[in-house]
Amino acid sequence: MGEARAARNRVERYTPIDDPPTGNGIWGSGTGEPIVLAIMGDSSAVGLGVDDVTETPGVLVAAGLSRLSGRPVRLTRVAISGAESRHLDQQVTDVLPEAPDVAVIMIGANDVTARTDPKVATTYLAAAVRRLRRAGVHVVVATCPDLGTVRPIPQPLRSIARRWSRDMAAAQIVAVVQAGGRTVALGSALGPTFAHYSELWSDDGFHPSPAGYAAAASFVLPSVADALGYWPIGRGEIRERAVRRRERKLSTTAARSSQQTGSEVTSDVTTSLDGTRRRLSTVSRLLPVALPIPHRGIDSAARPDLVADLSISELMAEAEASDDDPVQTKSQLRDGESR
Repeated sequence: MGEARAARNRVERYTPIDDPPTGNGIWGSGTGEPIVLAIMGDSSAVGLGVDDVTETPGVLVAAGLSRLSGRPVRLTRVAISGAESRHLDQQVTDVLPEAPDVAVIMIGANDVTARTDPKVATTYLAAAVRRLRRAGVHVVVATCPDLGTVRPIPQPLRSIARRWSRDMAAAQIVAVVQAGGRTVALGSALGPTFAHYSELWSDDGFHPSPAGYAAAASFVLPSVADALGYWPIGRGEIRERAVRRRERKLSTTAARSSQQTGSEVTSDVTTSLDGTRRRLSTVSRLLPVALPIPHRGIDSAARPDLVADLSISELMAEAEASDDDPVQTKSQLRDGESR
């Protein structure tokens, strides 16, 4: 109990009081009507800890989606720091009048720290997904991060937090897919790479830094684009990435995918030759893309100073896919930042 209190005090001491600007409005450029992107959830969706609106997850995903689709994107963020799954119903109520085309929900960490039973938390989450789907909104849920990698949390509490957060993520996958949404596993996005690089953490050691948020956004973006029919992509500076698909029973998929960064889970109900209806899950490994520099509308100036932060997501993917020595990989990260 004393260890948990000390960790919470450290986080609260360094965590900013105010959320960054929402970033609501038009991002990117292109032709046609703007795609309406809703950002829902907790501080991980808000981007708590960053100072520049162009470093927030919503703006990063909006800019990337505009780049992939060739259309402007109108961002509407209703996420609030400290939100738990039980708060999603109000967020859905707030966002539906904006008629979103796709909603990204990032939720779960506060449910874990509040010790909310995963069955209870995911009941709220599934209800929110169903409301959005009934309104014709595509839904992408970034599952609970792995809190076992958060530095201020000491052992043995850290191991307990890892188990709790993985249980939450697995339950989220089942609930969301059954409700008609799709999930992206960010459980290990706060994993080995975050453990190696302090640059990916903000001062409180609990929330990501701008580079950390960029890494998470680069994993979420492919699923958002895929939901709207803008993935895979093939030519130009952003190149097509390999997608590995395989079908499994949903219950089997959830536990495995909750621990694999960037694993996307969707499902379909199929009917076999004997008339039996089964829900099969499809697991896709949508690898991250380099994020474009966010800009407001067509006339806004780009931000060259953001290039280094936004490129870290690709370096993370390379580090996770290789068996390189951590020291060597860390050097590669520094080299990437200096360009």
